[in-house]
Amino acid sequence: MSRTKPAKPNKQGFARSHSPIILSACLIVKNEEQRLPQCLESLRSLADEIIVVDTGSRDRTVAIAKKYQARVFHFEWCDDFSQARNYAIAQAKGKWILVIDADEVLEQSAIATLQEVMQRDDCLAVNLLRSEIDAKQAPYSLVLRLFRNHSAIKFTGLYHESIDQSVVALQVQEPHWQVLNVEVPVLLHYGYTDSEIQLKHKYEFAKQLMHKHLAAFPNDSYMLNKLGALYISSPQDRDRNLGIELLQKGLALLDDAEQPNLICCELHYHLGLAYHQNADWDLAKNAYEQVIDLDVPNLVKLSAYLNLGNIYQELHQKEAIAYFEKATQIAPNFAQGYFNYGIALKTSGRFTDAIAAYQQAIALEPNYAEAHQNLGVVLMKVGYFLEAIASFTKAIQLHEQQQNYETAEILRSALQEFR
Repeated sequence: MSRTKPAKPNKQGFARSHSPIILSACLIVKNEEQRLPQCLESLRSLADEIIVVDTGSRDRTVAIAKKYQARVFHFEWCDDFSQARNYAIAQAKGKWILVIDADEVLEQSAIATLQEVMQRDDCLAVNLLRSEIDAKQAPYSLVLRLFRNHSAIKFTGLYHESIDQSVVALQVQEPHWQVLNVEVPVLLHYGYTDSEIQLKHKYEFAKQLMHKHLAAFPNDSYMLNKLGALYISSPQDRDRNLGIELLQKGLALLDDAEQPNLICCELHYHLGLAYHQNADWDLAKNAYEQVIDLDVPNLVKLSAYLNLGNIYQELHQKEAIAYFEKATQIAPNFAQGYFNYGIALKTSGRFTDAIAAYQQAIALEPNYAEAHQNLGVVLMKVGYFLEAIASFTKAIQLHEQQQNYETAEILRSALQEFR
């Protein structure tokens, strides 16, 4: 018995009239009325049609999708993201398919790059660089979300579903196909900005589905990586140790000849995070160095450089400077990289260079309260007292705006004593 019950698409389709459908954007959604408009608006200048598969919304999600002229279908939810994804891409009429979620936005500056990639005759699929907005760890990730509308490409996995397995299998059969990396940000992901309650619900839901998947496929390194990463995010030592076991098993099962570097990269990186949290410095440094040695885009390695710098900074070792400097070279528009660089420079007594690093962080992110605060400290050390007071005053204002009242009060008291 079929699980699906397709709805009739709205009469006015998104596809541009009398033009070939080059790109179909495919989404699966449920109760996404808050985020969906921004996502669909971002697709206007690239997608020739939008496929929205709803899995049981009770809000205005479907009405919003129709407002944006999407072709809307319904899918009876069955605790299997791959089935829903495959149903969505089966509706696509385009030569290419972009899979995007409601909490993601297409970066407009990347459109020309994507159009160029889709013109290549040898390209089968594309890893897209995704900016993880407000993520506590990795600020960038690679996701395989743009691919040819080929009957052999299917999603697998109950959760953290992917097309990787089918793409690798197709490349074995037809070796001329290439998988390319786009190394400029393509997607902005806002999923990490959810409330703590929502994140806790997602955590439990994800854990349940990933355990169910691994019960059927216990040697799936990709899912071992994802579940291990979930467990190491827990504050409980028992969960974190279980996460380490899962990640180590995933690495042991990897076949370097067949598995993409990205899975290996994530496994090492997540192990680095776990060891870092446990203060196992040597193991953490080795894991992050393994990430750096892999052939993956530098932006994906950014967090490994930052975390290595953080370890050396915690150990009061000057190697921190080189790692943070490398982070600023990899991501010259990433304010936190300059902020961390400034801390390492200040610790080493290079005050003038530290001032420049903090100023660059502020230029990139004017409301960076901690950067204004640290800039004030260094300005004070070199005798620029008026400038330091101005920096502290700005930091206090920003901390209050960001509801960091305790920090603001401490700074205010210190500033009054100085005056």
